[in-house]
Amino acid sequence: MLYFAYGSNMSVKRLRARISSARVVCTATLPGHELRFHKHGDDESAKCDAAAAGAAAEVIGVLYDIHTADKVILDKIEGVGAGYEQKTVTVMLGIGMPMEAMTYVATRINPDLKPFVWYKEHVLRGAREHGLPATYIDFINAVEAMTDPRPERHRKEVAIYGVPRW
Repeated sequence: MLYFAYGSNMSVKRLRARISSARVVCTATLPGHELRFHKHGDDESAKCDAAAAGAAAEVIGVLYDIHTADKVILDKIEGVGAGYEQKTVTVMLGIGMPMEAMTYVATRINPDLKPFVWYKEHVLRGAREHGLPATYIDFINAVEAMTDPRPERHRKEVAIYGVPRW
């Protein structure tokens, strides 16, 4: 099945640490939506959301092919029913071709929260890895992030990359 990732799961290492069947298809855009860091995470930090917006807006992300059996695992990790809901969307491939895919959209929103540094790092690494436009990466980079009060969680999250950049 096709899954459109626009947040931390854009990072191949991040997603494959969660579900090993994930295979990159290509980058894609979701028209009429914008990337926001306002999903209220269970850890009291912000996560990404593809929020409905004007026609000129778009979220850029990565289209993955995942085994249908792994969707149950991803649903649990993403918190379906507890902050995210599954949504079928039509994304546009680079050649202008529409493609239907599954994604997650936030249902629990708090615009006052900030993402943890490690979460933002997953999003940035995924954006860079897939060659998203520099202006889009700059937008993500400009999002204010906060230090995780649990340093062990930070260490665990960035361990998949080897030696962290910072």
